[in-house]
Amino acid sequence: MPKMILIIVDDPKSWPLQIEGVELVAARDYITDPHYLALRRLKIFNLCRSYRYQSLGYYVSLLAAARGHRVLPGIGALQDLKSPSIIRFVSTELDELMQKSLQPIRSESFTLSIYLGQNLAKRYVRLSQRLFKMFQAPFLQAIFVFNPKNSKWQLQNVQPLAASEIPAEHRDFAVAMVQEYFRGVRTRNRAKAAGRYDLAILVNPEEQDAPSNARALKNFVRAAEQVGFVSELIGREDFGRLPQFDALFIRETTRVNHHSYRFARRAAAEGLVVIDDPDSILKCTNKVFLAELLQRHRIAVPKTLTVHRGNQARILTEIGLPCILKQPDSSFSQGVVKVDNPEQLKEELNKLLQKSDLVIAQQFMPTPFDWRIGIFDRKLLYACKYYMAREHWQILKRDQGGKHLEGDSETFPVEDVPLAVCRTALKAANLIGDGFYGVDLKQIGQRIYVIEVNDNPSIDAGVEDLVLKDSLYREIMQTIMERVEARKGRGQ
Repeated sequence: MPKMILIIVDDPKSWPLQIEGVELVAARDYITDPHYLALRRLKIFNLCRSYRYQSLGYYVSLLAAARGHRVLPGIGALQDLKSPSIIRFVSTELDELMQKSLQPIRSESFTLSIYLGQNLAKRYVRLSQRLFKMFQAPFLQAIFVFNPKNSKWQLQNVQPLAASEIPAEHRDFAVAMVQEYFRGVRTRNRAKAAGRYDLAILVNPEEQDAPSNARALKNFVRAAEQVGFVSELIGREDFGRLPQFDALFIRETTRVNHHSYRFARRAAAEGLVVIDDPDSILKCTNKVFLAELLQRHRIAVPKTLTVHRGNQARILTEIGLPCILKQPDSSFSQGVVKVDNPEQLKEELNKLLQKSDLVIAQQFMPTPFDWRIGIFDRKLLYACKYYMAREHWQILKRDQGGKHLEGDSETFPVEDVPLAVCRTALKAANLIGDGFYGVDLKQIGQRIYVIEVNDNPSIDAGVEDLVLKDSLYREIMQTIMERVEARKGRGQ
């Protein structure tokens, strides 16, 4: 059943716009009439005069969220509009586009009116669209100021624009944009009628070592549709749109000081099912935390030392050479170096300690391959052997130009993997949570050592899916769907 669309205004009698297939409702009626409380699959456009705290407009967005209705603007968007830190973040994100768009302006300040992502002047359309994606309110005013010290424009404030405040000379344009927007909404709703829930997949097409290749992403989208999702690939500019979805699946390399973590936190705060959840990102992306956690729970790891400027000498006596130095937030073999002599140790350690107060030193354990065990929802999914790159000690060998040579891989049914490898991988992953993890292990004789637990593990078409094929993608999507259904069933 397609979503119904409601426009909520203070007084429908004073609202001149009539749009086919869209119901115009008074704010007070939406808030108090039990009829609207009982409805499901509603899309709400809150066009009240004011969104100030505890106003009718505020309560429309608040109660829409409580009722499980999709509302624009959501409470999160209203809070973002008041947040100086979010304004600074957006100003930084859009800096290049902002400078290019506003370059001809010769005044000290400029106000940009945005109507559902559009502006009267074509010059400002791209900037308007990006701001609308960041701040999902129907009508916006963005205020920019020129800083003479660095000769650059800065975003000073973004605020919702009430329909009653739209300048007379903009009114026809605003009405046209509303009509155009709702035509698109109805078209999308018809296309999405078969989907029960909406899934956002966060990707970065420009990422060189992305966790999923293009074929794998297509497989995820197809699997999502098979289990009942309407899925959409989104990017970092879609931060403000997260409340429109029921779940977020991150297929971009995650880091704490990065937009991927901000997406995970925002999605979790909005009540979405999130893979990877922010707690897993925090735990998995820091090698210092992992080293402490694994050792405390008596899981075998290579000899490991947390190094700071006061204990560097202990590396030679406790770990020995050669050894591995790891930047705490290293990923895809970056920020990981092998040192063979005391001079190299001193040089590389100094570089790493300039970035972080703590560094991991680990015993070097040469093996022809590492095991990677994929785990989701505390269940084994896939198992791979990743072989070291030719004439190299890592799976990835990078040259100075940034290009890399990758070792071969083999994929196995999990029942064919040594039981000790599977048990150790599960034990390590379960210390993190019930998310989606890739556990890297080394097997030396009968001994199994955990190297690290990765959130956001690789799923590339032609590698990790060689055994399960399409069912790997369906199993991941089905688990996400079950979590969404459970959460919706609890009325969240």
